[in-house]
Amino acid sequence: MTADLSPLMNASELWQKMGKRFAELKGDYEKNVQRALANGKWQGQSFNAHQSSSAATASEYAAAKTEALAVASLLKQAHTELTRLQKAVKDLVADAEAKDYKVDGSGRATYVGFSRLSAQQQNALQHDPDFPKLMAQAQQAAQEWTDGIAKAVRAVDEADQGVQRALSNAVAFGNGFNAHAEGDLGKASAPWSHHSTSPTRVDSKVKATGPDIGFTVTGDPKYGKEASVKAYADLYHVTAEVSESHGPMKLSGIVDDYQGARATANLGFSDKGGTVKAEASVGHRTTVEGRAELGQTGGYTRAEGFSGVEGSLSAKATKEEATFGWKRFAGNKGTIAGGIEVGGIGIGATAEGWTGVGDEAWWGLKKDEKTGTWKVGGKAGASPGVGGALGFEITVDLHKVTKAAGNAADALGDAVDAVGDAAGSAKKAVSSWF
Repeated sequence: MTADLSPLMNASELWQKMGKRFAELKGDYEKNVQRALANGKWQGQSFNAHQSSSAATASEYAAAKTEALAVASLLKQAHTELTRLQKAVKDLVADAEAKDYKVDGSGRATYVGFSRLSAQQQNALQHDPDFPKLMAQAQQAAQEWTDGIAKAVRAVDEADQGVQRALSNAVAFGNGFNAHAEGDLGKASAPWSHHSTSPTRVDSKVKATGPDIGFTVTGDPKYGKEASVKAYADLYHVTAEVSESHGPMKLSGIVDDYQGARATANLGFSDKGGTVKAEASVGHRTTVEGRAELGQTGGYTRAEGFSGVEGSLSAKATKEEATFGWKRFAGNKGTIAGGIEVGGIGIGATAEGWTGVGDEAWWGLKKDEKTGTWKVGGKAGASPGVGGALGFEITVDLHKVTKAAGNAADALGDAVDAVGDAAGSAKKAVSSWF
């Protein structure tokens, strides 16, 4: 009844300006970066890599413009719709009060016309044979007003939830801006289903390299920089990724196939911690992984095959990682892994079958630099000829946990409010009979 909806229009205007600004930035970027560097004076692999990444940047500018303008449109339509529905509630209350019905803060109507009569009029009415019938009709009409007001309030609440869904769908789109953001409130606010009008977006990319040989040395532990030595001889390395988003649901998969030989060594000690690591492998490795996410719930499965020789020894203690492990193996491995995540907390398990000779153990806590997710886990296994390994991991995405906690707090607050309103209505209903 008293909500000020004008900030919706203010926000809409700001998002509109943002969308226009992104359009200007896209034009500036294409003119002063893409075309300026594509004048033929720069050639080679670095130029080709830049062209690919710059195309992605320009695409994100365009997607950011689409998303911002969609949000601006949704906010403007939300202001119009919520204002209309709020006015409908106010008008209904005003009509009820004009007909001698008082409406309390919870929307319950009570007939007060009898109390407004003079004592003489009340006395005469009470002696009227039709008085009980008239009071029963008044109580029935009061309930009809109460039901009508409740229905009008529900319409506001449903529209409000629809706006929330529309805004969430417009901006929740993987790791980039939403180039397919829907600006029509009627379409974007519909609950998601397999028949939803929400756009489906499919992204895919394939990367292939090899044959290739390389050797690099970087850093200097004497000056606090981690020293790194890397040598590799790749026969080939192919990676294919695909993802599909539809409303709040996202499916993704990756296939990675590699054959070759690699060896790396890292050594460093500084104020951030210490690292000692050496690993080498020769052979063929194939990994297939699939993921599914729906809101804040998700799951993954992974299968991996390895044939060759590998070994490693590592120990790391920094602000973002504390791990220790070793591995040595010669033969064939088959790995199956899977896990689930709810509200930013995930649990996963790994099982491996080995035909060959080796042993392995790993334990630690570390943070994924790309996603910011913390992981604690362990793995152990051995094989004198035929054997295997078992492992587990627990992941915590602090951003998702915070978001889930906020949603839970909102839901709890709504539930408490609903219980309070129901208790207040019940108390008033009982009081009205005495």
